Amino acid sequence: MPTVALLGTGIMGFPMAANLARVGLQVKAWNRTRAKADPLAEFGVEVADSAAMAVADADIVVTMLADGPMVINVLETASPRPGAVLSQMSTVGTEWTTRIAALAGKLGVVFVDAPVLGTKQPAENGRLVVLVPGPEEAARVLDVIGSRTLWVGPAGADTKLKLVANAWVLALTNAPAESIGLAEDLGIDPNLFLEAIKGGGVDVPYAHLKGRAMIEAEFTPSFPARLALKDAKLVLDGASAADLAGAWASARGSYVRSCGFAPPANQSRRLTGLSPTARLAIDRPLRATDGRGSPGKRRTAR
Repeated sequence: MPTVALLGTGIMGFPMAANLARVGLQVKAWNRTRAKADPLAEFGVEVADSAAMAVADADIVVTMLADGPMVINVLETASPRPGAVLSQMSTVGTEWTTRIAALAGKLGVVFVDAPVLGTKQPAENGRLVVLVPGPEEAARVLDVIGSRTLWVGPAGADTKLKLVANAWVLALTNAPAESIGLAEDLGIDPNLFLEAIKGGGVDVPYAHLKGRAMIEAEFTPSFPARLALKDAKLVLDGASAADLAGAWASARGSYVRSCGFAPPANQSRRLTGLSPTARLAIDRPLRATDGRGSPGKRRTAR
């Protein structure tokens, strides 16, 4: 039975560690803020004081951290033993995936890039979809974390596919917000929008899941705004010609909220209430992070 070290026990990492322990795997976990990891002891997880202690004798090291720089920093500090399998499950984009793969080579560990599709609830229920190019050394762990492992290739294709899927999620989240906001502007019950699409060719379960929460103003966080912004920026950075209006709109919203700005209550689902000057001020820092494509290609999101 392999020993698993899981680094990063936030919204996603905590339930992943718990699920691995539930099936009898020996799991050690580390989190930068230890208090967030301590409750894992109830599931039989050994909580380590440092990342180095967590990975010391681990056969498989799983990283579920905020971004690429943090993954690099933690791995350099922890220094997993040569021959261990590194299952990198954070969403970091193509550039940082390449850097992490290079570091894995220097450390002498087997690199398995395995980003996941899903958020808090799928992570808790072991229903994430894991995208993997291979090799299959971490298959035992991946089968516990996810309901399905999609083996894609060649190496790096999984990270690119995660960006493609995230663009879809961003658009799906933004579209109901726009339609619900428009319904309110026109003075009709936004519930009628969900009823109108129900069961038809344009119906999407995600629209009901998110749309209902938007209508009822139930905004219990399942993902931090700063990480949603990071994911949106990775999607935008990966595009050269594609016009990602939905991603731009979601990035704009995540940027505003990560800065602590709260739109008026009747505009809490959208940013159309912002003045053109305010929206331009938001777009500028977002565009500054995107070194590819013409800014003109993104203007359809306004």
